[in-house]
Amino acid sequence: MPKFSYVNQKEIIPTATLSKTTSLKGILHFDGLICIMGKFDGSIEAKGDLIVGKGAHVECDYINVNSITVHGLVTAKIEAKGKVDLMSGSEVHGDIHAGRLRIADNVLFEGSCSMIDEGAETEIFDMTTAEIKTALRRGIRTDADEVSEITAAEDDKNGIGDETDGVSEKPVVEDSENGAGDETDGALV
Repeated sequence: MPKFSYVNQKEIIPTATLSKTTSLKGILHFDGLICIMGKFDGSIEAKGDLIVGKGAHVECDYINVNSITVHGLVTAKIEAKGKVDLMSGSEVHGDIHAGRLRIADNVLFEGSCSMIDEGAETEIFDMTTAEIKTALRRGIRTDADEVSEITAAEDDKNGIGDETDGVSEKPVVEDSENGAGDETDGALV
């Protein structure tokens, strides 16, 4: 049975392996970790994780798994709640919809990819500054957004924020001789 080491050199041993000489057609359902080293044709609907080994050929209508690591050739629409790892030398033809996607160098990927949006709101006080900045760039909604929206709505209702504070909006031109400023009508003097 093949052993794989990916994360921190930790050995991962699959629950089952379809060997290099195995060729299957059909619908594959499984829990746990399955490794395909040979050929598979059909569709894969699983709660577990899938490894497509180097030299393996997987052709499916769809692959729906928790996570998938590809070393070989896959032609399928892939959906993974967790991660999709396309390892160096792998080839994937088809669209990917995943929680996380990692593509190594020397990978052939033909298709589109989209990320799963879990829509979970984030509590900003549990985040570092860098995480908050990243979340804001991505447009993730936080509890602070709700507070800002409520405050802005209350201000609008109470007429707050529409008045000026007495500061003139006309530009001020400094008099170079005595330092006094004169208001202008916006024209350069």
